[in-house]
Amino acid sequence: MGLLENFSSGLFIIQSVVFIILLLVLRKFAWKPIMDALNEREGTIVDSLNQAKLARQEVQNLKAENENIIREAKIERDNILKEAKEIKERIVGDAKNVAQTEADKIIEQARQSIQAEKTAAMADIKNQIGALSVTIAESILKQKLDNDVAQNALVENILNKSNLN
Repeated sequence: MGLLENFSSGLFIIQSVVFIILLLVLRKFAWKPIMDALNEREGTIVDSLNQAKLARQEVQNLKAENENIIREAKIERDNILKEAKEIKERIVGDAKNVAQTEADKIIEQARQSIQAEKTAAMADIKNQIGALSVTIAESILKQKLDNDVAQNALVENILNKSNLN
């Protein structure tokens, strides 16, 4: 058993020495590149997270900017609609005023025309009545004044009335 124990302990020492040598070789040749790769990977992940954070902030900023633009567009739309309504009301009011003025002019012209026609008709009626009166008076006078005595009596009567007045 002694030989087996010696062999076992010798094997353990050899394995330990090989393990230590392996650790030293790994440390010198593999550990640094592995650590550098891990550090680089960590840096890439941190950069990606930062870029994602920046992108998220940019998206939030764009959302806020879009909301502001939409709000401003709604305000501008409301102002345009309000202005259009005011313009429409002003145009309708102006049109009503113009129409009322034109209607008043037409009514006044119609009144003047009616008054002129009425005056002309009254003058025509007066002329016709005057002519008719003269015709009737002539006719009556011719019948009454057939003789000289009646003519003299009429002249005296007219003179007496004109002296009295």
